[in-house]
Amino acid sequence: MGGFGFELLKSDGRARLGRMVTGHGAVDTPAFMPVATQGSVKSLAPADLVAAGAQIVLANTYHLMLRPGHELIRELGGLHRFMGWDGPILTDSGGFQVFSLSKLRRIGEDGVEFRSHVDGTLRTLSPESCVAVQHALGVDVLHPLDECLAHPATIAETERSLALTQRWLARAVAAHRAAGAPGALFGIVQGGAYEALRRRAVDAVGALDLPGHSIGGLAVGEPKPVMYDITELVTSRLPADRPRYLMGVGKPTDLVEAVARGVDLFDCVMPTRNARNGQAFTPDGPINIGNARFIRDPAPIDPECPCEACRRFSRAYVRHLFAARELLAYRLLTLHNLTFYLGLMRQMREAVARGDFSPFRSRFLDRYGVESLRGSADDTPADSEA
Repeated sequence: MGGFGFELLKSDGRARLGRMVTGHGAVDTPAFMPVATQGSVKSLAPADLVAAGAQIVLANTYHLMLRPGHELIRELGGLHRFMGWDGPILTDSGGFQVFSLSKLRRIGEDGVEFRSHVDGTLRTLSPESCVAVQHALGVDVLHPLDECLAHPATIAETERSLALTQRWLARAVAAHRAAGAPGALFGIVQGGAYEALRRRAVDAVGALDLPGHSIGGLAVGEPKPVMYDITELVTSRLPADRPRYLMGVGKPTDLVEAVARGVDLFDCVMPTRNARNGQAFTPDGPINIGNARFIRDPAPIDPECPCEACRRFSRAYVRHLFAARELLAYRLLTLHNLTFYLGLMRQMREAVARGDFSPFRSRFLDRYGVESLRGSADDTPADSEA
């Protein structure tokens, strides 16, 4: 497996066009990563992902460690071979799952002790073992163990958590470099909604000279303007020659707004999870396919969409499948939503290449419906999809 690299090809304002090279192929950025929590994007095969335009997928360290086990995956040739995906794979640390799915857990300097939500066994995850699990999976981009705080958290709580996360990061970097394993370890910038702590975190992570950086601890319930302001603050201080990944975000409008603030990589469960709830994304905003107004609608979900669901089937038929709880409904809606998300990323890359990202942003938000400054940033992070 070859090395890792990133080239910034062009900027248009703060929006960036780049190319991230991994041992399993290149990724044109900005890019969205479909969520394959347990080694599978729900209801889709790898060929479906390719058809939708996926370049890279995200899998989850916590879930794969518990089931089927990272050593089994290593024995069977690594995660790429195990799940039949030839492209790049990024894994998150599993920290979010430890804090959100484990009813009993103990956090200490050495790491986290928790009970598995699968079988109730007592497990431990340290900065070193977290890295070792991801080495066993054989992924292209891996992440260090970090503590995930809910919003709101006091500045004292956030400062304590950030200090622990940074100590864990130093240990993870040492373990990764000592192992000499392939794969790029990204550093995670935490610090909650506090600008001073975010600045401190960016400076500390940047000093480690890592190949990429991730922005964590957002989309956890904070107001949208706070999410955007923190994102812009962090990207403005990160090295320009490394990829920036905004973890667990988000809605289509969030993707556009974050690209406008200098973000390169995204993941979120929304296109897959919302598909299972009957929501389809379109350029004019989301629709609920279960709505009675689609009972006799012969039109496709989106006449502009090239996906199989829109080329072959009507809204009426997909609604019928969804009402009957036929499994094909979930596959078609998921395929459509991911095609929409990945197509949006392609359109943004093309806009940056042309030098007209700002007009594109305005046109998209006007048509889709500007929700970007309303409500809270409460998109479910990618690793919660079980």
